[in-house]
Amino acid sequence: MFWPIVWMIIGLVGLVVGGELLVRGASKLAALAGISPLVVGLTVVAFGTSAPELAVSLSASLQENTDIGVGNVVGSNIFNVLAVLGMSALVAPLLVSSQLVRLDVPLMVAISFLVLALGWDGEISQLDGAILFGILVIYLVWLVYQSRKEQQAVKDQFAGEYGTQEKLSAGTLLVQLALIAAGLIALTFSAQWLVAGASEIARYFGMSELLIGLTIVAVGTSLPEAAASVMASIRGERDIAVGNIVGSNIFNICCVLGLSALVPPSGIPVSDEALRFDIPVMIAVAVACLPIFFTGYSIARWEGLLFVFYYFAYTGYLILDAFKSPLVYPYQVMMLGFVVPLTVITLLVTTWRALRRPATA
Repeated sequence: MFWPIVWMIIGLVGLVVGGELLVRGASKLAALAGISPLVVGLTVVAFGTSAPELAVSLSASLQENTDIGVGNVVGSNIFNVLAVLGMSALVAPLLVSSQLVRLDVPLMVAISFLVLALGWDGEISQLDGAILFGILVIYLVWLVYQSRKEQQAVKDQFAGEYGTQEKLSAGTLLVQLALIAAGLIALTFSAQWLVAGASEIARYFGMSELLIGLTIVAVGTSLPEAAASVMASIRGERDIAVGNIVGSNIFNICCVLGLSALVPPSGIPVSDEALRFDIPVMIAVAVACLPIFFTGYSIARWEGLLFVFYYFAYTGYLILDAFKSPLVYPYQVMMLGFVVPLTVITLLVTTWRALRRPATA
């Protein structure tokens, strides 16, 4: 039992390091090559922070540990919104751009519903994976088009972040390519070690691979997003903190889940447990962003605290259910009969007041 834990820890550390190397190298190289800062931020950086999820899910798909791959995507999206976004808002109230409210968050909600619809027959087929990946391609094309309308302030912000004032030289090119290569190598091997260690631990304790994917693996692969968003919030770049989470969630579903389904000829199976509970939770979390995001285009500290509370409540339920605790039923009654309705009423009242404010003014 000792070595599976060691390999899983090494895998988690390697994923964080590999993702950081890939983000740094790819972002700098794209910026030096004159690629639009908005495209760099929403594509290269979002892909880089989602690279651990992609590496783990592809590795799990190839090793036929598909529950870990699906749980990784679903769990990462839940963790990103509830825990990462919540903790970032606790550091400082977050600003939400109008673009996120108009397009990116509705897209995140729509593709979350799409995953449930595509997986309702018990699998995400190769065709389903192609559909998800096709949505990503269309989204990226739109981002490239939209980047032409960037404001100068946004360009200056990303220029300060990535140092676009430098010129692309042969030495700089080699350094950035070396960083990208090192990041990809670290991600590849770390993902294999993490999946192998997590599978062994799940079998040892009699836990499902889905549970391991939803918790330990999902949190571990989401560390780059967590670090990027929390640090952005601390530095005052609060719009970047929000955009990183939404962009990463879109990448997780369209790229990570889509490519994972394209690799095996038969696609990837989706368990009944994930269809009944975990994917609906992912949808509910995405939908909850809509009223919170457009009420004043900001996320207050109390809303961040609410998100963090719900993540711990969700994780608590998973643990109680995994060990067949007698507390599962009263826990469900408390959450579904009191906490969730109270939250929904609070959000509805907040939304109603926000919608009335312009008319009153």
